[in-house]
Amino acid sequence: MSKIYVVGMGPGSMEDMTPRAKKALGDSDYIAGYFRYIEYIKEHFPDKEFIESNMKKEVERCRAVLEKALEGYTVSLVSSGDSGIYGMAGLMLEVLKRSKAQISVEVIPGITAVSAAASLLGAPLMHDFSVISLSDLLTPLELIKKRIECAVKGDFVICFYNPKSKNRSNYINEARDIILRYKSGATPVGIVTNAGRAGESIVVTDLESMLSFEINMFTVVIVGNSKTYVENGRIITPRGYIF
Repeated sequence: MSKIYVVGMGPGSMEDMTPRAKKALGDSDYIAGYFRYIEYIKEHFPDKEFIESNMKKEVERCRAVLEKALEGYTVSLVSSGDSGIYGMAGLMLEVLKRSKAQISVEVIPGITAVSAAASLLGAPLMHDFSVISLSDLLTPLELIKKRIECAVKGDFVICFYNPKSKNRSNYINEARDIILRYKSGATPVGIVTNAGRAGESIVVTDLESMLSFEINMFTVVIVGNSKTYVENGRIITPRGYIF
């Protein structure tokens, strides 16, 4: 029987892809995804057919996956990181619902970008944290700013996805300004670009200096809470254990 897998392929390297995800891709006739994500895995699955598309073609991509499944094929739809965190899982299920087709869908989790980035920085996520995307393609900027302010007031560790692009070069600056209203400039900040991929870079800095470093669409920025500190180059957010 045909089936759709929605696969979280991890941050980018095959070493960080789960065995369950690899098996789903191996069991599929077609693998579909954003063309840059397909580039990471194409050589490892040379016997597969691929469906590739650009950004802003997510709905069309899901429809193409459903069409192949209705033809009787097994199809994997890939997302970087985890498919259920800013990934394709929700959209695929919505497209399926609207179609009223009876196709089995299995969502397969993956290591998230923020998990990968945190592991490279030390242990910044040991207490409550929030994850906020600075992309306003689907969320109004004013709502994003409100969420940042609420997270800061709640003293969450804050993780930023999609912090900067050509069209959004100033959003990370605005986010930092909001945080500085409530936090010290000495608050630890981790900046990780291309976690688990070629060109990986890791920066440990602070809120005051963070904009001095390269930040782009492949960067995750993690801002500590009031208890976060740096020790031997590693960012640590204590859970509160008593020694």
